[in-house]
Amino acid sequence: MIKTLKCISPIDGSVFAERPVANQKQAEAVIAKAKSAQKQWAARPLEERIKLVMAGVAKIGEQNDEIVPELAHMMGRPVRYGGEFGGFNERASHMAEIAAQSLKPIVVEESDNFERRIEKEPHGVILVIAPWNYPYMTAINTVAPALIAGNAVILKHATQTLLVGERLAAAFAQAGVPEEVFQNLFLDHETTSHLIAGRHFGFVNFTGSVGGGRAMEIAAAGTFTGLGLELGGKDPGYVMDDADVDAAAETLIDGAMFNSGQCCCGIERIYVHSSKYDAFVKKAVEIVSSYKLGNPLDEKTTIGPMANVRFAEIVRKQVADAQASGAVAQIDTALFPEDDGGAYLAPQILTNVTHEMDVMREESFGPVVGIMKAESDEQAISLMNDSHYGLTASLWTQDPARAAKIGAQVETGTVFMNRADYLDPALCWTGCKDTGRGGALSEIGYQNLTRPKSYHLKKA
Repeated sequence: MIKTLKCISPIDGSVFAERPVANQKQAEAVIAKAKSAQKQWAARPLEERIKLVMAGVAKIGEQNDEIVPELAHMMGRPVRYGGEFGGFNERASHMAEIAAQSLKPIVVEESDNFERRIEKEPHGVILVIAPWNYPYMTAINTVAPALIAGNAVILKHATQTLLVGERLAAAFAQAGVPEEVFQNLFLDHETTSHLIAGRHFGFVNFTGSVGGGRAMEIAAAGTFTGLGLELGGKDPGYVMDDADVDAAAETLIDGAMFNSGQCCCGIERIYVHSSKYDAFVKKAVEIVSSYKLGNPLDEKTTIGPMANVRFAEIVRKQVADAQASGAVAQIDTALFPEDDGGAYLAPQILTNVTHEMDVMREESFGPVVGIMKAESDEQAISLMNDSHYGLTASLWTQDPARAAKIGAQVETGTVFMNRADYLDPALCWTGCKDTGRGGALSEIGYQNLTRPKSYHLKKA
């Protein structure tokens, strides 16, 4: 019996797409083709690889009118937001622009007697395991620089966004990237683990849950396969006593609620100086109360369903447990009559929360945020660090020196001042603690997608 993967649409619970899963033998055949084609691909001039990759990016842009409603069907993001091509193109374009500088050899000596240099060689075949929440942007973070660096890529995409990998591979092939160099595979977890354990890849990049990251490490144990892991998050915001409250509320609440809260670097907990607390909460409630929950295909909808019923159930339980422990719900759920107990979930702001509640400690990945008072920078730092995650932190103040001082004490991968929920492709996208290890994008991204090879040549 052939096993299949099914994308269940959060709009109505119907099966939107279904694909057969490759078995071990079929997957190994695909990987063998990639390994065979990779050497020739790496031998092409860098400029040629860049041109072909960016042509593939452009092909995706040409399909945006089809992709936007397709994403709404697969994972529930409202069509009014126009898809992901802006960020997709920005990230690929930046990695293309810095490729020559990032990949050039490090020349130690070029003399009459010696040539000493460090080359940056591709790993070979890279497995990219991409998530559903921003399925194009998260995939391109690794796909574009990996191909530009001379690697072949096997893409395994999330079942919730089943068609994305298929579209990406087809678009890049249409643009001229050899089909064997960038291939999409439909795999189950067991086969994926067997392939990693079997040393079929030179590097594996995984974006997903902490549990998924642990499974990657277990599969790779003893193989010495390099891993890049971007896992969970519980990103904090801190609004200081000199902050612009309206600007802070607009950005932090958008960071908490956009994409129904399903953002890797979404804001999941907010600490506000006591002098600004009441004004901040009032503004935050006004913002969320104005949202329209509904069918993501409707242009009037500002917040769609969560991608899957089981994700919504996690958030509902966190909110209910918090309320049972004394948290106060600030949003009247009657404002959101389409909250159906399924994937459609009313957004919520909770006050009177503590760090004993899961909603302030465990990843929610949904449209809920807890807000707490802070009496000092020291208390806020302690609260921000009281987490086993560390992806981003958003600091709100008029004083850059103060933000830098606090940022140096926060255990996180990125420190923002007066902004949030943004991935700058010129900076390394990385995390600490249970958020994972490694780094994507920027020059450091190329370092992770290549290996150093030293040449010490003594001339006759």
